[in-house]
Amino acid sequence: MQKVALQKNEGKPALIYCRVSSTKQKTDGSGLESQEHRCRQYAESKGYNVEMVFPDDVSGGGNFMQRPGMRAMLAYLDAQEDKSYVVIFDDLKRFARDTEFHIRLRREFDERDAAIECLNFNFENTPEGRFIETVIAAQGQLEREQNRRQVLQKMKARVEKGYYVFCPPVGYKYGKDRVHGKILVPDEPVASIVAEALEGYASGRFSSQTEIKRFLESKPDFPKSTVTGIVRITKITEMLQRPTYAGYVESPNWAIALRKGHHEPLISFQTYERIQARLKSIAVAPARKDINMDFPLRGFVLCDDCGEPMTSCWSKGRKKHYAYYLCDTPDCPSKRKSIPRAKIEEGAEEILRQLQPTRRLFKLARTMFEDGRKILLAEAERGREALRTQIIDTEREIETVLERIVDTSSKTMIKAYEARIEKLERQKIRLTEQAENCIPSKGHLNEFIEHALTFLASPWTIYEKGEFALKRTVLKLAFAEPLRYSREKGYRTVETAFPFKVLAEFSLIKCGMVEPRGIEPLTSTMPL
Repeated sequence: MQKVALQKNEGKPALIYCRVSSTKQKTDGSGLESQEHRCRQYAESKGYNVEMVFPDDVSGGGNFMQRPGMRAMLAYLDAQEDKSYVVIFDDLKRFARDTEFHIRLRREFDERDAAIECLNFNFENTPEGRFIETVIAAQGQLEREQNRRQVLQKMKARVEKGYYVFCPPVGYKYGKDRVHGKILVPDEPVASIVAEALEGYASGRFSSQTEIKRFLESKPDFPKSTVTGIVRITKITEMLQRPTYAGYVESPNWAIALRKGHHEPLISFQTYERIQARLKSIAVAPARKDINMDFPLRGFVLCDDCGEPMTSCWSKGRKKHYAYYLCDTPDCPSKRKSIPRAKIEEGAEEILRQLQPTRRLFKLARTMFEDGRKILLAEAERGREALRTQIIDTEREIETVLERIVDTSSKTMIKAYEARIEKLERQKIRLTEQAENCIPSKGHLNEFIEHALTFLASPWTIYEKGEFALKRTVLKLAFAEPLRYSREKGYRTVETAFPFKVLAEFSLIKCGMVEPRGIEPLTSTMPL
């Protein structure tokens, strides 16, 4: 009998459909290969001729037309209208784990005159067969929905305990920990790039999201949104709004408020709040893209006639191009009157050279920084005690609001109290972090002092050797206001930053100390 059936099906065209629920099962396991192997054995035992195999690595729930492999197989059947195919599945659950879509998919195959055969189930076109088939499909749907419910419950519980459970944000990846299990860990070097971008936006180094976009696009290690190396603004906005980078987790969709996470933060919570404040403030016009290394002073030097920033350009001569700065403000007496780039930049460079203090003043500055460090540590200790007091007061206020929620039955009042508690919880988080970080370590202070002294010792050296971004930073730190330039008189009075102004005042003070005199020849005790 089996031999007769084999001869009857000899050479009949067949298609194989295999599916696993995720890409990870496809790459880490052998689900697709094992399904295909079993289906080919079945086809061989039936005498079928397998023409194509259509794999999928997506979930079984939802619309089957969202599966690439299933769409391709239906399109293949449409292209072979003159043939009658047999479609082979390893298991009925690979077909559709949803009753509605199971019936719809059966109808799609019937319309294409394609028979369905399954290794673990016999399809029968009888009322009883249809009933059993529907029950099994409903059972598959029940299992899928129960699994989804369990997964969501576990994910929600993890978030409530302070763990991030979603797709890792850029700069993080999942790692395994003996205590915490699966947890976010920094993904270097991308994590450092993200931290620099976020800190830069919070501090004002990047005045807009467009500047962050250009910064990230200049980093080869940062993952780009397109193959052309573009980073989309939506990705940057999402990064700026994530509390995950500050070491916190939340899930508004699950009504889980902000809470401390167990993963390592890339920035402080205070930095995160500064970012949110900047996002809510008035938008800043993005920096011009054509401000480049050719003209580092563009936008920082003002026209003395009108007070507006100078622009720049290259002018074509007979044999080569010439670089110029110029004012392009309407009605300005100096409009479109070019000034050679060398004249503008050499003058600014000479001003920076003059900011370098003498050895005596530099020693004085170091002493001032050392004294300032001691004062800072003492003030930080007092500040920490004040913050701890504020934390206790905030906790008491939270308890008071909770008691009011218990005593009220008004939904409006309950909602208002819950909003108040959320605000107080954020305040508590901010105060706690400030208390933990208000006293800097000795090493961090020494590092800060050395960086500051290096800058004060010779801003010109840093400007000369630095790239474009560093040059712009030196200008912002060295001068309190942009430089003003007159075509007739050159640079006007310069308003230097506070540290250089203090050093300049010290250099002008007349020392009132009197040289000691005695019998021996005069010997100076004044410092060199």
